[in-house]
Amino acid sequence: MLERLGSRFVAIGVLLIVAGCGGGGGGGASNTGAAAPASGASGTSATTPTLAAATPVIDGTTLGDANWPTGSTSSGGLGQPVGGLNCGLRSNAYTYTHLSIYQNGRLLSVPANIGTVGPTMTAQTGCAYPLHTVDASGKIRMDTTTGASYTLGQFFAIWGETLGASNVAGLNGSPVTIYVNDGGTLSQYKGDPASLVLPPHGEVTIMTGTPLTQIPTYTWTDPPPFDPNPVTLAYLGVVGSQYWPAGNTATGGNGATVDGLICAAGMSELYHVHAHLAIIKDGQWLAMPANVGILSQCNYEMHTHDQTGIIHIETPTLKTFTLGQFFDIWGQPLSSTNVAGITGNVVAYINDNGDSRRYMGDLRNIELTSLRDVTLQIGTPPISSLPTYSWYESQ
Repeated sequence: MLERLGSRFVAIGVLLIVAGCGGGGGGGASNTGAAAPASGASGTSATTPTLAAATPVIDGTTLGDANWPTGSTSSGGLGQPVGGLNCGLRSNAYTYTHLSIYQNGRLLSVPANIGTVGPTMTAQTGCAYPLHTVDASGKIRMDTTTGASYTLGQFFAIWGETLGASNVAGLNGSPVTIYVNDGGTLSQYKGDPASLVLPPHGEVTIMTGTPLTQIPTYTWTDPPPFDPNPVTLAYLGVVGSQYWPAGNTATGGNGATVDGLICAAGMSELYHVHAHLAIIKDGQWLAMPANVGILSQCNYEMHTHDQTGIIHIETPTLKTFTLGQFFDIWGQPLSSTNVAGITGNVVAYINDNGDSRRYMGDLRNIELTSLRDVTLQIGTPPISSLPTYSWYESQ
């Protein structure tokens, strides 16, 4: 069933500053992983560590070995206020600090989705804390709209993990040594770990057990800046050049259940949200086809009405919806080298109301959530800015 709503502008504003965490300063040899531990340490490093030469890293790259599960723990931020911070709609302006955690010289990856809470039937946009992670790169996103500074203790409280002089997220080992790289200046932090103020575009390195002799640092290839001129997504409109015919292909949904998603007539819409997909081939924006997932006898729980790229999610039950499911309903391939028949290297970006990042995982696993923008770039030249949108909120 279609329902018309008025237009709503979702402000997707400021860009994530394209800069390396800590600027990559400091001496020492290039370091692409765990640096060598210092020997004979007791209480503090036997040798004062140096700052390694910066390692180039693409935004979204996992750094370190998996050690903790994804997301906040049961004692962390699950939507309730934590450490004076509330969980709400994502901001439209973020910076970041980078956190590295080592155990006896081994780098452990900081989990994704710390401080992000998925949608519910009553809160269909979900929420995020002003401090959160979206991947396992170690980047901690920090909301800049409040003008507040944030502490390492607040992040660990949202994570729901311990932070003290002898225990860091369950890692027991003495000493616990902390160094901060702020703009290329490396200094040891000797105060209460929970009180450490997170430096924007800085790097915080926590070492349990044997310390390092060199502190790694990184320069990041961040997502492109946002286009300040929003693209209007008008109901039944067209965005981009015609490329694919309307509707599903012969291998797409024909009325039978696809990947657990049903096709029904007159389906209840208790859960009703929208995501957006933009496909850009060699610099040309291609219009998504209308009526993907819409058949004469039924509508799938995910479908399109027009050629704006808006994907409608309408269902009586809450579940996870992915980009792979949408492409299966459409009947088109989706991989790192093939998007709906367009072949080439695919670069993916995700934007949640200004919280943008490069996506480095399986494209099929990208979750489609309320007002999430997904941009798939195939070929060259690389896009110089991420599109922003003026949405119609529902239809």
